[in-house]
Amino acid sequence: MADYYKVPETHPNFKLNKKHYSNAELRQLAFKFIKEGEAFEEEVGNFILEWLKPHDFVEVKTSGSTGKPKTIQLKKEYMANSAMATAKYFDLPEDTKALLCLPATYIAGKMMIIRAIICGWQLDLVPPSSTPLDQVFKIYDFCAMIPFQLDNSVGRLHLVRKLIVGGGAMSLRLQKMVKEVNTKVYETYGMTETITHIAARRINPTKKKKQARPFKVLPNINISKDERDCLVIKAPKLSDEIITTNDVVEIVTYKKFNWKGRIDNVINSGGVKLHPEEIEKKLGKIIDSRFFITSLPNDSLGNKLVLFIEAAFSEEHLTEMKAKISNLKSLERFEHPKKIYFVEKFEETSSGKIHRDNTLKSRVS
Repeated sequence: MADYYKVPETHPNFKLNKKHYSNAELRQLAFKFIKEGEAFEEEVGNFILEWLKPHDFVEVKTSGSTGKPKTIQLKKEYMANSAMATAKYFDLPEDTKALLCLPATYIAGKMMIIRAIICGWQLDLVPPSSTPLDQVFKIYDFCAMIPFQLDNSVGRLHLVRKLIVGGGAMSLRLQKMVKEVNTKVYETYGMTETITHIAARRINPTKKKKQARPFKVLPNINISKDERDCLVIKAPKLSDEIITTNDVVEIVTYKKFNWKGRIDNVINSGGVKLHPEEIEKKLGKIIDSRFFITSLPNDSLGNKLVLFIEAAFSEEHLTEMKAKISNLKSLERFEHPKKIYFVEKFEETSSGKIHRDNTLKSRVS
């Protein structure tokens, strides 16, 4: 049975769709969203009701991009701590104008609501879509998107002052697209278990560097590596447990790290261990559409490297891509894909991430 928890009253400056709500008024709004609202508003309403219950935790679904989706419990106290850490790290004070364009089904959307309630932000809701800024006509201080949304929003980014991007690694192509925009764009690192991001890195800093910036952790986060070179996170204000991830990293300082890829994605091909994410960074220089590297069983190599590209197939396109890959000097010999698959539309998780396993099965089964 859940322990009793006194939910804090909404911040005096908190507004949702331009109107302030107390806890009691917010409960009534949630019922209205559930009864009369659109599907995305119903999700918001359901979460608000769960937040206002006198229980000390919220049940949250993981995304399912790296395994079977599961439901976990997050302490409300820790969610409030995460909200305040984000506000401090990104310098987002009271009255910050924020846009929620992610579904409230998952932690990223839920936490935008909690940040507004706890920190006194003015939060507007728009339907989650691949083009979230199309119906936006005012400037926001802060917004969170997944890479796919950003890909379709670069032309309207002047409407957002600070943007965090999570739910998947940003491709090199996407990073290039935002290099010259005035919006401060940050790639984040985190997961449901850490109540969204515990680290971020600026993608388009004013001082240009040849090498990409490492991720820098938020306040009260301690990082280390285990014997597999995977990231270990100690965040006492976010989790009672020390979190051991499957993300291979290089620790730069006690506050900074470089992400190399997931250990469960590592491909052993002919005795050579390959990180798909590192190969994808290199291929991002020559591939404009969404793509990913994975493997298929092979008698001689054990596993062979294959490339999936989200595009219509043509012999001309295939020949052109093979030539580009052959001429890519940064690609090692064993990093060259043995086969290229073109898929018109990738399979996705319910949160909009590429579902690699399902895409693989649908194409080569």
